[in-house]
Amino acid sequence: MDTENHNWFVAMVKPNAIAIAKTHLDRQHFPNFAPMRLETRHRRNRHDTRPRPLFPGYVFIQFDPASAAWRKINSTRGITRLVLDNPSKPKPLPWQFIAGMRSRCDAEGVLKEIEEIKKGDQIRVISGPFADFVSKVEHVDEDNRIRVLLSIMSQEVHVNLPRHSVQKAS
Repeated sequence: MDTENHNWFVAMVKPNAIAIAKTHLDRQHFPNFAPMRLETRHRRNRHDTRPRPLFPGYVFIQFDPASAAWRKINSTRGITRLVLDNPSKPKPLPWQFIAGMRSRCDAEGVLKEIEEIKKGDQIRVISGPFADFVSKVEHVDEDNRIRVLLSIMSQEVHVNLPRHSVQKAS
């Protein structure tokens, strides 16, 4: 992708159509980026880890707003519309946002693990029903699920959490 051109915009995609939108944007030579994160779900007595969109329903697209060619993005298969304040003079996203996001992703656009968490580490839950709880890691299994002991309503409860829902506590 062109790193010199900082003109990145966001487009809303149709439900479950990020792959279709990306394919058609590539065919039209519009650089695009849809960051993913690994998500573990429990299905049929096993854990299934798959990449899921970090921003479901959105894709970032790079184009020159001075060129009229960008107007065809709204009619691209899979795209609902560009998200713009002023359709006659599109304003790009802050380039630092996209540069930072891309630097935290691997070649396939999947967020890289930032820090390894191991037994004994203090963690903070950052998403889900236990958000903002702080606890000590008791165990990390082969599926990268983290077992912690949380104090909930004056009781100690063992909870298994997906890796993406916790971070090391500072």
